[in-house]
Amino acid sequence: MPAARAPVLAVTVLSSLRTLFSVGFDLKRLFDRYRPSPPGQDDPEAAVLLARADAVRRAGRHQEAGTLYRQLLQTRRSHLGALRGLRDLAAEARQWGEALELQQRIVGAVGPAERSSETEWLAILYYELGRAELARSNTAAALAHLKSSVRTDRAFLPAALALGDAYEASGDRREAMRVWERAAEGQPVLPLLVRLERCFREEGRPSRMIALYRQALEKAPDELALAVALGRVFFELEMLDEATDQFEKVEVRAPDLAVVHAYLGAVFERRGETQAAFEEYRRALQLGHAFDWPHRCAACGAASELWQDQCPGCRRWNTLRPVRG
Repeated sequence: MPAARAPVLAVTVLSSLRTLFSVGFDLKRLFDRYRPSPPGQDDPEAAVLLARADAVRRAGRHQEAGTLYRQLLQTRRSHLGALRGLRDLAAEARQWGEALELQQRIVGAVGPAERSSETEWLAILYYELGRAELARSNTAAALAHLKSSVRTDRAFLPAALALGDAYEASGDRREAMRVWERAAEGQPVLPLLVRLERCFREEGRPSRMIALYRQALEKAPDELALAVALGRVFFELEMLDEATDQFEKVEVRAPDLAVVHAYLGAVFERRGETQAAFEEYRRALQLGHAFDWPHRCAACGAASELWQDQCPGCRRWNTLRPVRG
């Protein structure tokens, strides 16, 4: 290439690059102008309409609230506030299929920071759909929904319990136990373990009953509920020395648990140690009559005498945890 043409070519290339950059920036500004704003960054008009819909809903005028939410979605198809409002209305009306469709749209619209909590909502809705199908004796559809719930959120305990229950009700105990065992690997909690214990008892496998709680305690050594359950299994198997040792270990850590003293009284009674049994029974009666393990909601703190899928206070799912003493 002649030397005289090189500067001219360089200038031409630079000019072309500047033109391309200029066109690119112009296109970006154009797309930014017409791109829908993120669902959480509303214009004032949308914010006013959402606030009005929320207020109407709180006032109990659900049909009017639904109309306002849908009006907002006509111009903002992925508006999270409107989608959540409609989802909550559907859930309150137990219209689980509609709520699920809305929740799937929400999960597709939220960012990574919110995806975990919204995924839990998906698991809840699959679970409720499964329960509804069970109530209609549609086991096949129930199993499909409950499997989806478990796959969506492995930590959602109600779904694992219900899926195993559904398999057992259909006559497939092996699959039920597999579901409960997989769930117990991540969450060694009483509602799962008592189901497995019952299966092992009915199969005549006492050593497996004991191993079940010992393994759970290795994973969760601070859970007194599991320690008490192991003592109960020893007692029911007439392993009275082991039961005494286990309950006395628990008593050191939690001296005011009525259930521990009740079991110690029963152990002493079977041994013929009447006076010791009387003292333990008397102490159990003084401490209370709660022989189901008490639970407390991790969200609102409400107390419950036993595990439930929903908190009796705030009505949130999967929030009840055993009280540790």
